[in-house]
Amino acid sequence: QQQLVESGGGLVQAGGSVRLSCRASGRTFSRYTMGWFRQAPRKEREFVAATTWDTGSTYYGYLGDPVKGRFAVSRDDANTVSLQMNSLKPEDTAVYYCAASRDSGRYRFITSYDYWGQGTQVTVSS
Repeated sequence: QQQLVESGGGLVQAGGSVRLSCRASGRTFSRYTMGWFRQAPRKEREFVAATTWDTGSTYYGYLGDPVKGRFAVSRDDANTVSLQMNSLKPEDTAVYYCAASRDSGRYRFITSYDYWGQGTQVTVSS
């Protein structure tokens, strides 16, 4: 059974840092684009970052302000991807989801992802 499990969420003060990890199991995800999305209460799920399997390129969402520079996505090994989040703001509070897609070109779109984790809560206090 294919599975994605996120870890590393929690409560952090504004200006602090959190590193999220996503471990895949059940199959090899080396040829999958790995993405991170987030969903705040009463808001739609939105694209945060992705790293493609073919070129290793990284992409970031625009979430009120460009997160590139504050967030960094990396693939640690074939089945593990991380999201380093720095200079966190209260508006970064959300459930963060890891996802895997066989389509490296449509990494921003929720519908292109085939597998999803259960999510991990990140709460940033002011």
